[in-house]
Amino acid sequence: MSEFELIQSYFKPLQCDSEAVDLGIGDDCALLRCPTGYRVASSVDTLVAGTHFFPSMPAEQLGYKCLAVNLSDLAAMGAKPAWFTLALTMPEVDTDWLAAFVTGLSSLANQYSLPLVGGDTTRGPLSITIQVQGLLPINDALCRHGAQIGDGIYVSGTLGDAAAGLQLTQQAITAPPRSLTVAEQYAISRFTRPSPRVGLGQALLPIANAAIDISDGLIADLQHILTASGVGAELQQQAIPLSSRLQDAKQLYHDALYGGEDYELCYTVAKDKQQQLESLPFDSYRIGTIIADPILKLYDERGRISVTGSGYDHFR
Repeated sequence: MSEFELIQSYFKPLQCDSEAVDLGIGDDCALLRCPTGYRVASSVDTLVAGTHFFPSMPAEQLGYKCLAVNLSDLAAMGAKPAWFTLALTMPEVDTDWLAAFVTGLSSLANQYSLPLVGGDTTRGPLSITIQVQGLLPINDALCRHGAQIGDGIYVSGTLGDAAAGLQLTQQAITAPPRSLTVAEQYAISRFTRPSPRVGLGQALLPIANAAIDISDGLIADLQHILTASGVGAELQQQAIPLSSRLQDAKQLYHDALYGGEDYELCYTVAKDKQQQLESLPFDSYRIGTIIADPILKLYDERGRISVTGSGYDHFR
């Protein structure tokens, strides 16, 4: 199968009708429209086999997750998904793998009527690069630099689940096969099929002062907000939401703080907007407060505790 036959067979069907797309797959460039009064939010991520995912990861799960992590970036800015491109490098053409990969990709793209408008396919070690773009009202965006002293700090869901799922997946690769408990299946699903909080991000546009998605761990990602905003934070460890399905609270707190891969949102909201936040049809958990002292302070029920990790870093 040639490169162009591959594109025609597997990726051209990922186009869908969109008023923002004048010309999609099949030419040297896509031709896209930005509606009057809006600007484009753009994010790109590369996932490399052996670094970002296990080579044995099922193709359907991989197709879903590689788009989900990009949509999470749009959610963190409050943007509405508009279109995406895909650059796929693979060692050979495996039609069964491609069919499953496209199934996972399209299952999430279809939720947002999100068209594939272009990209590239090449031969080489397996890697996937997706660029996703969304639309924002011209004067609105959730950025990292907007946190204000006195803001409440919130997260959108339970943390630490995906890190637990990653550990279980690692164990399954080297250990003899066994039946998984319901809790273990849940943790693995949180790792392989994260839910980007796109709707929440858009709802937070008139409410939150700052936001970020939790990809590298709560401590690391919240620190990005604090650094950009020139402020600090007091966090209450016992307020961090943990899944009731997973039992090891001590390990879960560590995973919640440093594990990453949850793709929940962390955001700050002023006191006079907290009632509006509570009226939204989304989960929000207050875990701390923005303070003037530019340091992150973490407390448990006995008092202040040390921040002992910094989250995931590719080059560390």
